[in-house]
Amino acid sequence: MPAMILDAFKAVLWSFFGVRKRAAYESDTQKLKPQHVIAAGLVAALVFVLVLFLIVKLVTR
Repeated sequence: MPAMILDAFKAVLWSFFGVRKRAAYESDTQKLKPQHVIAAGLVAALVFVLVLFLIVKLVTR
């Protein structure tokens, strides 16, 4: 179970980066559950927004 969640985060982070091999994509679609990918995407997006917010706060001090 934890390996599947880590694989979901890996797939989401690669999609944020915008680079993905077709074989890896097809492998992910076969083994990952949509719920895990959605949850990982929401968490990664939240972390991304918070990091951007912190950077802006530090720069504008």
